[in-house]
Amino acid sequence: MAQQHPFKIEICVEGVDGLVAAQEAGADRVELCASLLEGGITPSLGVVKTALAVATIPFHVIVRPRGGDFLYSALEFQSMLEDVKALRELGVAGVVIGCLTADGRMDEERMKALVEAARPLKVTCHRAFDMTADFREAVEALVRCGVDRVLTSGQRDTAEEGVDILKATAEAAAGRIVVMACGGLNEDNIARLRRESGCDEMHFAALTTVGSAMQYRNPNVGMGGTAIEREYELTLTDREAVRRTIAAARAA
Repeated sequence: MAQQHPFKIEICVEGVDGLVAAQEAGADRVELCASLLEGGITPSLGVVKTALAVATIPFHVIVRPRGGDFLYSALEFQSMLEDVKALRELGVAGVVIGCLTADGRMDEERMKALVEAARPLKVTCHRAFDMTADFREAVEALVRCGVDRVLTSGQRDTAEEGVDILKATAEAAAGRIVVMACGGLNEDNIARLRRESGCDEMHFAALTTVGSAMQYRNPNVGMGGTAIEREYELTLTDREAVRRTIAAARAA
């Protein structure tokens, strides 16, 4: 299938240090998140303002008030609208959103309201798309809502497993919306999956875990229900892994 949109690579990062690592490694764009352990939630406005001060590439900010499902209460949705408006006023390049109905469809009313609040920013639907009951129906819903891009692993844990659905999603989109593949992409598989899926863009997070610089460590307290060891680990973007994976993707 012919390429419908210019090929781009987006790196999913946690915080400003991740953004800097991704842009230094050659990313076209960044998705800026907090708490990737929860799949990414909305970063603070302080993080966004700092990112704007140091960014040399566009970045899109996830608007997700919590981890878990994408069926939001009225107050959660109101907070999403307020975040989108604040991000628009700050001048970021785009936002990343997703709302579902209880029966596994895109919540078109809410998605349209978020898109309207975001304009003129670019709008991506995140992997809420992968939790829909019918991906073809979801593509049509996103087109109706005016969303610019959809992020998907082909409704499976990884792009490897979901490659057939990724290809079918790109075919269903037919150039009307950018389809960005994700899910376990790395330097060993990204070129092949780019070719096999026919997707317009690729998205990955090249993460590495490093030990904390803390010298004193209280063995009796773990925050947030995590293992105590996790208190003294940092998850960072691996510049060299990003660089190698981008090179592999562009060689496809």
